[in-house]
Amino acid sequence: MRKLREFIGYLLGGLLFVILMPTIMWLVSGRPALWPVGTARAIVAIILMLGGLSLSIWTIVYMRQRGKGNPMDAFGHEVAPRTQHLMTDGPYRLNRNPMLTGTLIYLLGAVVWLWEPMALFVLVLFFSIMMTQVFSEEQRLRRDFGEEYEAYCQRTRRF
Repeated sequence: MRKLREFIGYLLGGLLFVILMPTIMWLVSGRPALWPVGTARAIVAIILMLGGLSLSIWTIVYMRQRGKGNPMDAFGHEVAPRTQHLMTDGPYRLNRNPMLTGTLIYLLGAVVWLWEPMALFVLVLFFSIMMTQVFSEEQRLRRDFGEEYEAYCQRTRRF
């Protein structure tokens, strides 16, 4: 049952961030044509999307192998098993939220592809909502890892 719950958590997260968010951006932007897109804009968008997706996937794989779980709660509710160890290396050397950073870079790529102000508005709104999640997660990590987490915060940026 635990494996199923974990699989569903990752599947829902992937669907939300990789498919649903760009779709919402496209819809609120008035459903602009997705093709043709200028070559330079397409290249920048693809680089951002692949780079962001790569960072997020690296983080997921890393946290499963090294952290033995997932640091993310969805607003106080455990989505997947929580990490058993504080991760401060691998993608967590870059910043304290590499999965979210990767997601934001991916979605920025979608904004570049769509090139619509409403798509940017959705990204800003998404970021604002996720900051609430980040603050909640930081409180939990402080409770779970105490001084070790505080020291990590002192040497590593949030984003």
